[in-house]
Amino acid sequence: MIHRFAIVGFDLDGTLLDTSGDLGAAVNHALALAERDAVPPDQVANLIGGGARLMLRRALELTGGSVGLDEDALFEALLAYYEANIAVHSSLYPGGAAMLDALQDAGTQIAIVTNKREAFARKLLGALGLDDRFAAIIGAGTYPLKPAPDALHAMVEQCGGGTAAFVGDTTFDTAAARAAALPCIAVSFGFNDRPARDLGADAVIDHFDDLIPALSRL
Repeated sequence: MIHRFAIVGFDLDGTLLDTSGDLGAAVNHALALAERDAVPPDQVANLIGGGARLMLRRALELTGGSVGLDEDALFEALLAYYEANIAVHSSLYPGGAAMLDALQDAGTQIAIVTNKREAFARKLLGALGLDDRFAAIIGAGTYPLKPAPDALHAMVEQCGGGTAAFVGDTTFDTAAARAAALPCIAVSFGFNDRPARDLGADAVIDHFDDLIPALSRL
């Protein structure tokens, strides 16, 4: 046994997958419709976390505010563009495939809990050939968004129960894990809304090669 957890759950954007290229293209599409300047690629990560609506609001605030704009229409345009271009640039972070293989080989149930719309999460994972790896894929639409713990409780239930840990990259993830009474590991390479070691996680990793050793120490 390589660790004590029957279930390991992951956030999606900025944790398991680097989706900044595709999310950035979608938010910049919406900004172009509003006749706003694009957000530079190196600033996109700062917008992500808490769902697509919050991402758009942050982008609008960054480029001049939302007064006089139809935010609902821009949001729908963002979603439509993203759905049509969901896996152009997105990929696993380095070491992700080997890490998932090791968890599966050890009999660990693997799950996704994301604030992304569940249909989008499933489409993205399917496009990358990853969807069959997960015992549960839970996204926005059925449960309150993280940091509420409801989706993490559902993750444990859908995976058949047992000891569980969660892996994330933002305060939305660490707060949800804390509320659900689950140990949490933060990744330093994601879309951190605070420095990784200030997120309140039980451990921080800098590469997926470090995940299983960190789980074994929790």
